Amino acid sequence: MYLELIRTYCLSKPFTEETFPFDEKTVVYKVAGKMFCLGDILDFHSINLKCDPEYAIELREQYDQITPGYHMSKKLWNTVELDQLNIEFVFGLIDHSYAEVVKKLPLKVRKEILG
Repeated sequence: MYLELIRTYCLSKPFTEETFPFDEKTVVYKVAGKMFCLGDILDFHSINLKCDPEYAIELREQYDQITPGYHMSKKLWNTVELDQLNIEFVFGLIDHSYAEVVKKLPLKVRKEILG
């Protein structure tokens, strides 16, 4: 259920591609070649999302379903358990992750993405 919702949402964002750079089961969504969302397609109950470090701490304190990123930088990534969170809230977290990646891209690329 979540896989198709998340996939459709991520791919609706400009300059986004779906890749499998690590193995055949870990889907990675990238904007302009940079990761902003990933998850295990065989057991799609959580996703890893990039996050502003201060906001990441706030989210972890407020939600038991949000923890430091599994196999990722604990400072910049969160693992988000999808089962008990509102999908609109999750979409907002994906938006934040996407924006965090876009703001670090070169100005020329940011201008293309943001129009």
